[in-house]
Amino acid sequence: MSDLTRQSAATLASAIARKEVSSEEVTRAHLDRIAQVDERVHAFLHVDRESSIARAREVDQQLAKGELSSPLAGVPIALKDLLATKGVPTTCGSRILEGWRPPYNATIVDKLNAAGVVSLGKTNMDEFAMGSSTEHSGYGPTQNPWDLERIPGGSGGGSAAAVASFESPMAIGTDTGGSIRQPAALTGTVGVKPTYGGVSRYGIVALASSLDQAGPCARDVMDTALLHAVIGGHDPRDSTSINKPVPDVVAAALNADVRGMKIGVIKQLKGEGFQAGVLERFNQSIEILIELGAEVIEVSCPHFEYALGAYYLILPSEASSNLARFDGMRFGIREDDGKNRSVEEVMSATREKGFGAEVKRRIMLGTYALSSGYYDAYYGQAQRIRTLITRDFADAFSNVDVLVSPTAPTTAFKIGEKLDDPLAMYLNDIATIPVNLAGNCAMSLPIGRAPEDGLPVGLQIIAPPMADHLLYQVGSALESALADRWGGLLISEAPTL
Repeated sequence: MSDLTRQSAATLASAIARKEVSSEEVTRAHLDRIAQVDERVHAFLHVDRESSIARAREVDQQLAKGELSSPLAGVPIALKDLLATKGVPTTCGSRILEGWRPPYNATIVDKLNAAGVVSLGKTNMDEFAMGSSTEHSGYGPTQNPWDLERIPGGSGGGSAAAVASFESPMAIGTDTGGSIRQPAALTGTVGVKPTYGGVSRYGIVALASSLDQAGPCARDVMDTALLHAVIGGHDPRDSTSINKPVPDVVAAALNADVRGMKIGVIKQLKGEGFQAGVLERFNQSIEILIELGAEVIEVSCPHFEYALGAYYLILPSEASSNLARFDGMRFGIREDDGKNRSVEEVMSATREKGFGAEVKRRIMLGTYALSSGYYDAYYGQAQRIRTLITRDFADAFSNVDVLVSPTAPTTAFKIGEKLDDPLAMYLNDIATIPVNLAGNCAMSLPIGRAPEDGLPVGLQIIAPPMADHLLYQVGSALESALADRWGGLLISEAPTL
C-alpha cells in the first residue's frame, strides 16, 4: 500500500480488516509522520509512542481472533486534550492542569477503545477551549499546515492541524461556538458538531455546559460519518444525553443525493464582513447544489445579529462557574510558597499563575454578568435572545431541509495578527455561534481556496436537532461534485511539509 498517512480512515480500516496491513504498521507510519513534521506544526501536546504501538498490537491480536468487528478497528486517532483519558496527561491547554492524569476515561474514549481505534495522543487547543485561533494555549500556538505563519483556527486547532498535516487520519474535537467547524474551514478538512446531546459529554472538561459538544474531524465526509457513528449514542452518565438512536449518518453519506431537497441560504450570514474570496467560493457551491437538483431559497433569521453578544455573555457566565473548581486544592498545580498562606491566598496565587489572559478575561466577564443586580440585565437577557434564535431556526426549518452559510468570514489570518483585539477575534465565530445557542447540528465542508490568498474556505451545513444524517447527505453530494471538478479532494493540494 502507498503512503499510509495519505489514506482515508475507511481505506485503512478496510486494508487492516483484509490483513493487507496491520494496525501496528499504520500506527507506526503516523507516529513517524508526527516525529517528522510536528515540531513545525505543534498539533500535539502529548504523544506516547510505545503505548500507541502496544495498543495497535493488541488490536491486531483481537482482529486475528475475530474479537473486533468495528468499521474503524485499528485506525489511529488524535484526541483534543480536554477528553479525560485514564493515566494520560490531560491539560486542556492550560498550565493550571499541567501533569494531571485522570483516573477515568471520558465515554468517548471508552467507545473508541471498544471500537479498536488507536489513540496517537492529545492535541493542542486554546486554554479550556477559550479562543478562535489556538494561540491561547498555555503551551504555545499551533500552526496551519497550509501556511505555517497562519493560525489553524480554534479552539480545536490542534485536532484540525493533525488531520490536515497527515499526522492522523481522524480526530476528536469539541465545539462550543464553532471550535470544530471553524478550524475545519481554515485547514481544508471536514468537521461536524453533532446535535447537542447526541454524543456523550461525560468526561469532557466543561467550558460552557449548555454549549459544548464533542464531534468528529477527518479529511472527507465518509470518514467523519464513520467516526460519528462510533462515538454517538445515549449515555446514562450524561444528564444532557439524548435517549434516541444515532441517525444513520453512514448510510446518508453513501446516499449523496440532494435532488428535491430545499436548501436555505441564511441572509444574515453572507454579507458585510465576509472576505470576497470566501463569498465567491460559497456562491459557486450554491450553484453546484442547484445543478445537483436542490432547490435553493434565501432565508431570514433576524435575531442572528444578536447571537455574538448573547454568546459572549452565556459562555463566560458558565465558564466562570465551571472553572471555579481549579483552585490549587484538588486539581493541577498549587502555588504555595510555604509561608502559611490562607486558602484564599493559595487559590488566588494559583489562578494568577495557572490561567492565561483569555481565561482570566472571560472568568471576570462571567462573574460580573452573574453578580447581584446584573444577572437579569445580562445573563437573563442573553438567554431570552437565545430563545429567539432557536425560534428563528425552527421557522427556517419549517420551510427548508437544511441551511447553509460560509463557515468563517475569512480565511486563516497570521499568527499574532489579532491577539491585541479580542473583539476582532470573537467575530471569527459569527457564523457558527447560532448553532450552539440552539443545539442544532452542523458540518463544515471544504469548498475550495480563496483566490486572493490560496487558503481553504469552508461551507457550513446546518440541520435540525437529531437530523445529523442530512449534514452527511448534503455534504457527501457536494464533496463528490467538487472532487469531480478538482480531480480529487481539496486536502490533496495541502503542502507536503
